[in-house]
Amino acid sequence: RRLLIVSRILCAFVSVALHWTTDETRGAEDEELWVTSMRMNSVVEPQVGVFPPQSVPPSRSEEFLLMPSPLVCQRAKPYLITMVISAPANQRARQAIRDTWGGEVQVKGLRVMTFFMVGVASDPGLTKLLIEEARERGDLIQGRFLDTYSNLTLKTLSMLGWARRFCPQVHFLAKVDDDVLFNPSTLLHFLNKSRNPYEHGDLYLGRVHLQVAPDRDPDSKHYLPTGAYLPSVFPDYCSGTAYVLSRSALLKISLAASASPLSTPLPPEDVFVGLCARAAGVLPSHCPLFSGGPAMPFGRCCYQAMVSVHNIPPKEMLQYWAEIQSSQPCAWLSVRASLGLCKIRAMLGYAL
Repeated sequence: RRLLIVSRILCAFVSVALHWTTDETRGAEDEELWVTSMRMNSVVEPQVGVFPPQSVPPSRSEEFLLMPSPLVCQRAKPYLITMVISAPANQRARQAIRDTWGGEVQVKGLRVMTFFMVGVASDPGLTKLLIEEARERGDLIQGRFLDTYSNLTLKTLSMLGWARRFCPQVHFLAKVDDDVLFNPSTLLHFLNKSRNPYEHGDLYLGRVHLQVAPDRDPDSKHYLPTGAYLPSVFPDYCSGTAYVLSRSALLKISLAASASPLSTPLPPEDVFVGLCARAAGVLPSHCPLFSGGPAMPFGRCCYQAMVSVHNIPPKEMLQYWAEIQSSQPCAWLSVRASLGLCKIRAMLGYAL
């Protein structure tokens, strides 16, 4: 019996020693690599009925199928994180972003990071490709909801919840679509040029839409019946193509979103963020350096000065970014003239 007790003590000691060794090794690996929260030796196959079309936005790490290390922001201490809303099949768009503006890690002496938010693919083959991409890149966040157009609002809410939980000290968050050419340098220059930095207040910055009426056409993909939203106009909101939140605005809007009832159907994601911003007492701020609907024809000086340009395919994104980065900054007068010309050409819809 005494021998049995001694053997159990030895086994416990060995087990604790192995646990400490494993934790030290794992900690050292985490310093160099991001990891996903799911077991990578298994593939989660989406099944009909498993992922409801609507659910409460996830806020705990176990409610994400894929994500970087929970300590990624704590260790890197980014000043700005850019959360790119993407679809599982849009791997070329994500890679183009990584090879261009998303590859920036230090801008004007400040740490910046880029992550991609996706949902669950309906195609098992895409699910496997996403797992491989997450292993290789470590920048994917996958929520537990079907990745469909009608669930874009859930995707954005999941993004806000993840950022609030795992990057609470970040100064600014930029939400960007994966067909947007985004310029972190221009954004940070704009944010920090004032003596009273925007980071100390509630900033909700982008291209502001004013007095937009809900779409009551039942055949429209943006259809919103009066039962889901009764007023005749939405509160002012920033275009979902790209907008920026300060730390305090992120916290307030995310908490308001978590407390908001989810109607059926859900409002468009940018409208919903605007509704949550109003509920949280955060007003949108318009910035002409965020482009909106029509594609803006390329102009080197114009693109250098813009924070975001929408509707850019992957091939053009690589081309345009290389051109604006390989040349000297344009003079002030050239920038102003180019900006005006670009916007006129975009509104007219043809090249002059």
